[in-house]
Amino acid sequence: MLILIEKWRRFRSMFFVDCAMNDVRKVIRSKAGNFVGMRLLPKAKREALYTLIAWVKHLEDVVESPIDDKEKQDIMNGWRQELDNIFDKKVPATDIGRCIYKNCLRFKLPKNEFVSMLTSISKNVNKPLQAPTLKQLTGYCRGVGGMTGSLSLRIFGCTDEKMINDLSTSMGTALQITDILRNIKEDANNNRLYIPIELLNKADITSTDPKTVLVDKNLAVAREELARIASENYAKAYDIINYLDKSTSRPLRMMLDIYKKYFDIMANRGWEIISPKPEISKLCKLQVLLKAMLAS
Repeated sequence: MLILIEKWRRFRSMFFVDCAMNDVRKVIRSKAGNFVGMRLLPKAKREALYTLIAWVKHLEDVVESPIDDKEKQDIMNGWRQELDNIFDKKVPATDIGRCIYKNCLRFKLPKNEFVSMLTSISKNVNKPLQAPTLKQLTGYCRGVGGMTGSLSLRIFGCTDEKMINDLSTSMGTALQITDILRNIKEDANNNRLYIPIELLNKADITSTDPKTVLVDKNLAVAREELARIASENYAKAYDIINYLDKSTSRPLRMMLDIYKKYFDIMANRGWEIISPKPEISKLCKLQVLLKAMLAS
């Protein structure tokens, strides 16, 4: 299994990112708009977060790649074995694993968060998610989006497990749903539909076929209901962040503020509009950064 991970690492035509720190920075530069606050962190914390983000990007690239589903699943299974090597045996077998070990274990990050992330992303291998239940969507959002908050808080030094869990859940849900609302057309073209079945039923949408739902006249109703869940979780996340010290809350607030701007653009123009995807200028992102700095 581990051979497959190394094989994928060398498969440059798929744009996989090697986790040597110089290459990790390239990943972050390509996604920098949503992670501007991380540049203000001390080097060790910054590189730990960069490593996590690059690892997640790798998993996403595996899912999106044109290789067959069996090989994708083999790579994911190989990562389960490598996580055992990292956290249990303390002897990672891959370059990426060694990078995770070096930059992340120093902050005592729990294995279960990595496993949760891997499990959530793996759900889109073999059979893409289509109209999950609300409970399934919540679990997916916590696994994919909540990892950032959970591990970031630990890297920043937070030890309050209840606060970590509450903020990770609310922040992960808000951010992930924002991405779902932004990418609904792209996801449909990839045969994915993240809108929960309960919300489709509430909007009188009977189909669960992504492309059929995309053109349904009641799609805006379902999207608005999903946006309401995101809005509630944004409010919870901001409330919790207010209880953190500024050095810990600043980069998290920056990320929330940027995603909230994407969310507000969609809400203001109306949930019946699915394209073009909302974009935020570099100037706007710099204003978010400046606001956070002046507030510190």
